[in-house]
Amino acid sequence: MEFSQLRIFQAVAEEGSITRAAERLHRVPSNLSTRLKQLEEQLGVELFVRERQRLLLSPAGKVLLDYTARLFALHDEAHSAVQGGQPAGDFVLGTMYSTAAIHLPGLLAQYHRTYPAVNLQVQSAPSGELLEGLLTGRLDAALVDGPLELAGLDGVPLCDEKLVLISEADHPPVRSALDVQGRSVFTFRRGCSYRMRLEAWFANDHAAMGRAMEIESYQGMLACVIAGSGVALMSESMLASLPGRESVAVHPLAEPFASATTWLMWRKGMVGANLNAWIELQQAAWPIQPAQARASA
Repeated sequence: MEFSQLRIFQAVAEEGSITRAAERLHRVPSNLSTRLKQLEEQLGVELFVRERQRLLLSPAGKVLLDYTARLFALHDEAHSAVQGGQPAGDFVLGTMYSTAAIHLPGLLAQYHRTYPAVNLQVQSAPSGELLEGLLTGRLDAALVDGPLELAGLDGVPLCDEKLVLISEADHPPVRSALDVQGRSVFTFRRGCSYRMRLEAWFANDHAAMGRAMEIESYQGMLACVIAGSGVALMSESMLASLPGRESVAVHPLAEPFASATTWLMWRKGMVGANLNAWIELQQAAWPIQPAQARASA
């Protein structure tokens, strides 16, 4: 069993397709099929089952995927250790879209300058997908809406966010979800933590939320709201960065829906030199307040 075989196995497991995995790895599909077959023969088990043109992990495959993530982490840790514990190798960081746009640019630039031997990769996605990436080992760490109490994860807070509802400029004040019930809502796809907060806000006020219109950018959401097509929820810092923000009405929310805390999360026991270096830079830029506790489960 070679690392190259495991990387192919991991890519196919994450993509659910040999063709897409081949594109990701810049290799031909026939080569991946051959290497996977060799790996299954070596292990004496089937790692995938085919269902509706998609490859799904078998029970044995799920076990191997967990070990694969741990082996890659140990590989990177060993690489750093023999270099004197200095950060080096791959470091894959997941982040929410708003965090990537507002809070990460300075930290990313400083990390690149300080640790040029690290191949830092940033992947943006809704919180739900980021957590899945953490648990499967696809991500080394992720900035998500928290705090979280999931077995196997640990973390530290990055920053607090104030959340606001935006509507077209001439909309009357919004005091509860009843004032906008039935209206279309512009949001990211399912798995977005802010979308879940908005759904909980409507449910708390016993108001019917209108149709959820999925848009993959805050700029797009703002444009639709300006046009009078519906409402959207976003952080105050995100709104402040968008051109055209003066063309909408901003409505504050009551607690517990008015605020959120972004956390850096990782799998317990998987803190290597690369992640330690990031945590140190993050805490220097965003000191943890005394009232903020360390996440743990």
